[in-house]
Amino acid sequence: MYRLYLLIPAVFFLPFFGQGQEDSLDNERLAKMVSLSEVVIRNKLDVALFMDQVKKDTSFYKAFRNLRVLGFTSWNDIRIRDKKGNTKASLQSKTRQMHSGGCRTMEVVDQTSSGDFFDESGNYNYYTGELYAGLFFTTGKVCGESNIVKGYDFRPRSKSGMAKHKEQLKMLFFNPGKKIPGIPFIGDKIDIFDPDRAALYDFSIGYDDYEGESCYIFTIQAKEKLGGKRNAIVIDKMVTWFHTKTMEVMARNYDMSYDAGVYDFDVHMEVQMTKFGDYLVPKLLRYTGNWDVVFKKRERSNFTATLFNFSN
Repeated sequence: MYRLYLLIPAVFFLPFFGQGQEDSLDNERLAKMVSLSEVVIRNKLDVALFMDQVKKDTSFYKAFRNLRVLGFTSWNDIRIRDKKGNTKASLQSKTRQMHSGGCRTMEVVDQTSSGDFFDESGNYNYYTGELYAGLFFTTGKVCGESNIVKGYDFRPRSKSGMAKHKEQLKMLFFNPGKKIPGIPFIGDKIDIFDPDRAALYDFSIGYDDYEGESCYIFTIQAKEKLGGKRNAIVIDKMVTWFHTKTMEVMARNYDMSYDAGVYDFDVHMEVQMTKFGDYLVPKLLRYTGNWDVVFKKRERSNFTATLFNFSN
């Protein structure tokens, strides 16, 4: 019952933090907890407004939704490793997604696999393969999709089975500042901006270039000395590069871990964005994960997706 919970941050993407019921007083409270670099201080950044924009961001989720309405080529590299770090199964491929007439299809340009990555029927033997396919592969023809994110609301309670698990995972990856109903042991530990949870983190805003663009670097990191409160957090560190003019997310790194006894995970992800015309799109995604659930084999894996040749 837990297996889909542990595909952690690699499934489908949403806004950075939920819009929730935060008001100006809450943003002022958070602003007082944020450390600022000298450059940010000199620029007289309105920190409370910045925090409000961070919590309401939709650009990250929008970038991945844009993949549903564009064509692109992808280099795909997925590796399953044993406990010594050696590759025991893998998939390397080049795929091309086409989008025409409101529908998308995909062709496999080149593909090689090793080990038991697939079973005899061609299905994925590993959850990481299923995860990756859900992100970047298209089966058959898919029509009627859009990249609209305004007004979208995740409702895991309204779903059941696999659909519910996927909804929870979307919230975990895209909405890590909001409680997630139904995930055993960790659902209420994702709420970073809750007053009690926020006290366990250090917040900071810096300033630097990202591929020639000026960005604010917003860092959330668990305090070094948590003692017995270590099990009260799931997100260890999160770093986001926000464009100073548009506040679009240009890059984001995650580190998440938890040990609930019946399951444990330790995952890291890096996402880099680029612009294709007016579209913000992901160009590189790296994932490394080590997780285990009771009655299932531990899965150690990493993958890299490199996206390019975008087209309308």
